[in-house]
Amino acid sequence: MKSILIAEDEAAIREFITLNLTHSGYCVVEAENGKEAVELFEKDKENIDIVLLDYMMPLMNGIDACKRIRELSPGVGVIFLTAKTQESDKIYGLYSGADDYITKPFSVTELLARIEAVYRRVKLNKELLNTHSDEMVCGDYILSTKKRAVITGNQRIELSQIEFQILEYFFSQPDTTISREEILERVWGGGYFGDDKVVDVNIRRLRLKVEKDPSCPEHLITVWGKGYKWVAEN
Repeated sequence: MKSILIAEDEAAIREFITLNLTHSGYCVVEAENGKEAVELFEKDKENIDIVLLDYMMPLMNGIDACKRIRELSPGVGVIFLTAKTQESDKIYGLYSGADDYITKPFSVTELLARIEAVYRRVKLNKELLNTHSDEMVCGDYILSTKKRAVITGNQRIELSQIEFQILEYFFSQPDTTISREEILERVWGGGYFGDDKVVDVNIRRLRLKVEKDPSCPEHLITVWGKGYKWVAEN
């Protein structure tokens, strides 16, 4: 059964979400704050597919909870539920490790669609781990499908499931320009109707991890007006 952890300090909202997700076939675990969410996730991280985090919560906010959960499990799907609408808040949430965000107020239809989209990516990522060979080599970089990490030299870099899928896509087509729309279709799926800037944010996050100088990337290159490409050799 699909399993989701919901961390929301407003009881009425939490109960509303739980009711609708339960009716849609999810097994729901509830937390009243970020600290409780991390504790519950740590106890049952092998069985939880998605974590839905409110942005502002007592004891531990959603940003800090997301970072801790990402340390515990890079492959889990994370969605922010937030009343914040400023662009900087959304980008900061994605930089902290979230896969997507839903802005309050929201409809049940949007909530279920966004959660289902993230669940499909989590499921696809698990299938990729089971079907790929252990490693993909691209220049000086090795993508370990079992460890969900990229290795260069003696450095091992942990990846979130979104980062892993993006890098796997680039490694499968080195030195090939891939458009933002193609990345969105491949990683987020055709039914995704969130902000397409999520691609750019994740590209920047990947550069921070894999480039020696993220402000002057050597491998994950922008092809202006067309998209991005991975340059295997320099």
